[in-house]
Amino acid sequence: MEISRRGFLSMSGAIGSGVALSTLGLDLTALKAHAAEVTKMDRLRTAKQTTTICCYCSVGCGLICSTDKLTGKIFNIEGDPDHPINEGSLCSKGAGLFGLTEANEHRLRKVHYRAPKSDKWEEKDWDWTLKRIARLVKDARDKDFITRNAKDQEVNRVETIGHLGTSNINNEECWLLSMSCRAMGLVYIDHQARV
Repeated sequence: MEISRRGFLSMSGAIGSGVALSTLGLDLTALKAHAAEVTKMDRLRTAKQTTTICCYCSVGCGLICSTDKLTGKIFNIEGDPDHPINEGSLCSKGAGLFGLTEANEHRLRKVHYRAPKSDKWEEKDWDWTLKRIARLVKDARDKDFITRNAKDQEVNRVETIGHLGTSNINNEECWLLSMSCRAMGLVYIDHQARV
């Protein structure tokens, strides 16, 4: 019988955990009965598996996302053992990608706004939020746009707005954001993946 590396690691972990818990004198009968009915390996076998690439840096590690066919929700993300770059291994950021899915109960789903000098957060809708951001950027550009510096050189920039990009986007999206920021005259542009 041939077994994959993923299957071997899963089986080793289950056996090791069972041995460790059984030496503590715990009764695992109910847990074993439940595990016999629904195991993660059974869910993985029936799941739709999709390959993708980790978004955190430019290495491009391969991932396998397992999606439940009935609910359409991701329930497992792991390294792709067939990927030539990472061969199934992931760094801590890549291994934590599952926390970015909707399975994370602490993920913010609504816009929270706190007015200046207020101590209370208010829920706002996206239309209000995007209009407010656009208005604040336009006002800052109208007020603080610098066309020439002290040496009378043409600079066309805004120094009162900065942009910090996320590491949860790919290189193409990062390029698009950088070019958009530069087109608005921003000079203080940074990216989290660089840090």
